[in-house]
Amino acid sequence: MSDKAPRLSDPGLPEHVHRKADSDPAAAKKAERQVAILFTLSALGTILFIYSYIWVHTDRFIFIPIMGDQNASQLGMGIGLTFSLLFIGMGAIHWAKTLMPDNEVVAERHEFRSEEADRQDFVATVKEQGAASGLGRRSLIKRSLGLSLGLIGLSPLLLLRDLGPLPKKSLEQTSWKTGTRLVIDPSGRPIKPSDLEVGAVAQVLPELAPGQERTLENVGKDAVLLIRLRPEEFELSPERLSWTYQGIIAFSKICTHMGCAVALYEQQTKHLLCPCHQSTFDVPRAAKVIFGPAARPLPQLAITVDSEGYLVAQKPFTEAVGPSFWERSS
Repeated sequence: MSDKAPRLSDPGLPEHVHRKADSDPAAAKKAERQVAILFTLSALGTILFIYSYIWVHTDRFIFIPIMGDQNASQLGMGIGLTFSLLFIGMGAIHWAKTLMPDNEVVAERHEFRSEEADRQDFVATVKEQGAASGLGRRSLIKRSLGLSLGLIGLSPLLLLRDLGPLPKKSLEQTSWKTGTRLVIDPSGRPIKPSDLEVGAVAQVLPELAPGQERTLENVGKDAVLLIRLRPEEFELSPERLSWTYQGIIAFSKICTHMGCAVALYEQQTKHLLCPCHQSTFDVPRAAKVIFGPAARPLPQLAITVDSEGYLVAQKPFTEAVGPSFWERSS
């Protein structure tokens, strides 16, 4: 018996199986309708994306038992863009597999650059096969593909909308007004000076007017920290001292560096710390920056009490809250 392995023979190409759509006009028409349906579904997905981006308000929520509370706008945008890309891809694949020319060609390896005559033959073949693909005579596919590609092309252009216009003063305006009560977040209960002990900290928001809704955007701008010290511990100007009440001082919770939530208070040092980039603010000195990248103190909210003894705002913030890139004009 020879110790050499037998030489393998070239099995060649398997027998070509012709598609039903190649010989049956009814099957070809059915495949054409299927492709058109997929392209139309892609177009509907893009419409859902555009609708969710522009018209679904970001403060409306949809409840899904498995996923919990999901933002309807984000959910609609995700589903819409997924469908638009998925169905346009499925339509192109189905079109290629069922309706485009199904001719098998074997080409021997050749030099990277073909002879000029071959290059001209290639161009002619591409033109010929392009015409044979039937796009010109299959008007239903052509129209549905044009609709799908045309709408999906709007998606990146639509996202450019977020580059402008500039927010101007919309980000520096809060809901705090003269006489607005301070309420505990998230319970919404009004707060009195007696509710805070020396060294205590509370996060508060402005009380809602009848019929008013609290939005995520407003929560992000309106959040305020209340801190109670002994009155003799303050190192404030007479004006700033008049903005406090019985040792209670109020500051915007939004860090003036990058807009993170200033949420850490050290009772011993009386410092507020931003956990994002370690900006540190000295409470007795009107939240003066003593460490970190923040460029200015936390804005102070002037407070007093109303006739019922509840803490209220004396007036709105006198400077813009948040970081400098929020289009501060002050």
